[in-house]
Amino acid sequence: TNFYFITFKFNIMKRNQHVVAHGNHWAVKGAGNEKATKIVETQRAAIKIAREIAINQHSELIIHRPNGIIRDKDSFGNDPKNIKG
Repeated sequence: TNFYFITFKFNIMKRNQHVVAHGNHWAVKGAGNEKATKIVETQRAAIKIAREIAINQHSELIIHRPNGIIRDKDSFGNDPKNIKG
């Protein structure tokens, strides 16, 4: 019972944020969500919103090009420890 709740809460908190084209606009969508969290006019605005959510949730930000191809990724909390460089 408690294990299920903790696992469920953890999975929701770690949802990666995608910036995707949405018609003539841009959308922020949590991974696995059908509905957009937010729809805005520019990719820049969508990136700003998605970045704030990803930082808050310690998840990843995935930015897509208009054709759906991933253009960039940024991780906020999933990086392995002790990386030299």
